[in-house]
Amino acid sequence: MTTTSTPADEDEAYAIQDRLRRRLVLDEPGPPPGRGHVTGVDVTYDDEHDVVAAAAVVLDAATLAVVEEATAVGPVPFPYVPGLLAFREVPAVLAALDRLGADPGMLVCDGYGLAHPRRFGLACHLGVVTGLPSIGVAKSPFLFSYEQPGRERGDWTPLTAPEGDVVGRALRTRKGVKPVFVSAGHRVELANACAHALRLAAVHRLSETTRAADSLSRRALREATAGRGLCAGPPDS
Repeated sequence: MTTTSTPADEDEAYAIQDRLRRRLVLDEPGPPPGRGHVTGVDVTYDDEHDVVAAAAVVLDAATLAVVEEATAVGPVPFPYVPGLLAFREVPAVLAALDRLGADPGMLVCDGYGLAHPRRFGLACHLGVVTGLPSIGVAKSPFLFSYEQPGRERGDWTPLTAPEGDVVGRALRTRKGVKPVFVSAGHRVELANACAHALRLAAVHRLSETTRAADSLSRRALREATAGRGLCAGPPDS
């Protein structure tokens, strides 16, 4: 995988983000749902000790069986700045992806792609630096607005920025359960991103990729910080 250097400050981070955004590909349909591999990526933080653990879990897209998994743990490389969260997470995620022997296929991020104040969230960032197709499936709408979709699985409504741009969709993955928020990352169009998100959420509200990567990143952090009193809870369902 491509590596990325840590910006020295916010100005450099914004400049890197602007440069990478020019490489974003939004006019490819992306891989068809149910074929090849999909890889969930997620991170967990220990704020007390300034440590981040990343997990990458490869699933068979047809069966949702785990093919391979990998983790990486290290210091948090960049301070928290709204809009620049990717610089805290990308190095550890890339390290985890580097440890995979299997083809990751499409990346599924627990977060945002185009649904980002600068239209370049984690899913976009990871997609561009790896060259892999990627989507974002988030638990909340962040700064964006939406109308409640219908109650049935598969119902959706546009996710809209304050300027009026459509940046994603609120997608109902389980009947009567609150939606998830899907946005395109890199090399996958929005409608296909939603088709993937729906297929990956076969049982629970969240995709199996996110659930697996969340659980693994929490376990990796517990093991890395054993004896430090860390408490990590279970993933959302």
